[in-house]
Amino acid sequence: MSFTATVFTLFPEMFPGPLGHALSGKALQTGQWACDAVNIRDYTENKHNKVDEVPYGGGAGLVMSAQPIDAALDAHAGKPGRLVLMTPRGRPMDQALCRELATEPGVRILCGRYEGIDQRLIDKHEPLEVSVGDYVLSGGEVGALVMLDAIIRLLPGVMGNDLSGTDESFEGGLLEYPHYTRPAEWQGRTVPSVLLSGNHEAIARWRADKAIEITTARRPDLLDTEQAAVDETVSKERKRP
Repeated sequence: MSFTATVFTLFPEMFPGPLGHALSGKALQTGQWACDAVNIRDYTENKHNKVDEVPYGGGAGLVMSAQPIDAALDAHAGKPGRLVLMTPRGRPMDQALCRELATEPGVRILCGRYEGIDQRLIDKHEPLEVSVGDYVLSGGEVGALVMLDAIIRLLPGVMGNDLSGTDESFEGGLLEYPHYTRPAEWQGRTVPSVLLSGNHEAIARWRADKAIEITTARRPDLLDTEQAAVDETVSKERKRP
């Protein structure tokens, strides 16, 4: 059974887009996942297919109306997976969430535009609100592509080497260690000797040390989060009778 991605958008032509190429494209061709882009504009009830209105209370920009989105969601209620809304105010997307979604039969992604979506639609359908970063995009489509790329590569059989998905950045709370390949010397720069030693234990230690070193320098918040999780576990163990 393949993974089904259903995307609700004003720009269905953006999908599968880049996901139709390389690793995800091959998986799409072999049926490991399917993409269904639903045009929200097809579900309007006005003759001009209008999907937006000015905001109550004033302010710049337009707001996506509840009616066409609600109708589109209802028409595809049988599609598998949780409903996710791409929005700057959502919870940060991370590897743990992508792994979780990859275990499910699919995902339904709602892409907002303009200043956002009528809150009443959000209150009714209660989507999981997700952000791909602390910045604002023109719409949710690019964020949806990012999320789907991160999910698809984790689907069983998509990556040739199953270990590829576990030995990389954010898997285990750390950024990934440096990589090197042939030749052993390039423009006067050499590969660390430990990687040429054949000593797998020493290589594992070197990689672990480098991962901690890079994470400390670039993302110390990840180390703080990991330590907080350890402290919480230890606290719970101490409280056990």
